[in-house]
Amino acid sequence: MNPNARRWLYATLMAAAALAVMVLPMGCASAPDPKPPAREIPLAWEPVREPEPAAAPSLEPIYFDTDSAELAPRARASLESVAVAIRENPEWGDIAIEGHCDERGSASYNLNLGKRRADTVKRYLVQWGVAPSRLLTRSFGEQRPAARGHGEAAWSLNRRSELRIGAIPLASL
Repeated sequence: MNPNARRWLYATLMAAAALAVMVLPMGCASAPDPKPPAREIPLAWEPVREPEPAAAPSLEPIYFDTDSAELAPRARASLESVAVAIRENPEWGDIAIEGHCDERGSASYNLNLGKRRADTVKRYLVQWGVAPSRLLTRSFGEQRPAARGHGEAAWSLNRRSELRIGAIPLASL
């Protein structure tokens, strides 16, 4: 073999070997996994895991008609699912039911109407099996509006009851 052919063959073989060294470690379908699978060691005892507390539901406000403390059918359906969740999750503690009103009417009238709205929601939840001792009612009248304004759009959002999970007792307010 002439010396030029020998150099060419040597260079070709070296290039092929270098390419093989670079390509093979990248993996192919038939290459075995170099690391053996980890063995699971059985435990003589199972660790105690505390159950995760259920997340409190997102509670939508319960809306009322003007000068009314009666529940609409949509509000009843919403409160039924809330009652089930409250019964199934005693770790939520006490539930505050807050009554609110729009700006029309005197302050004392609105405090009374807000109380009637909160009491209506409480009675409905008790009918669905919630312990009355877990339900606290309070009225804010017109003091905490959900919407600012002097028209029906704002007033309709302010005529509501809201439920708060993990209520703070009234004595601490």
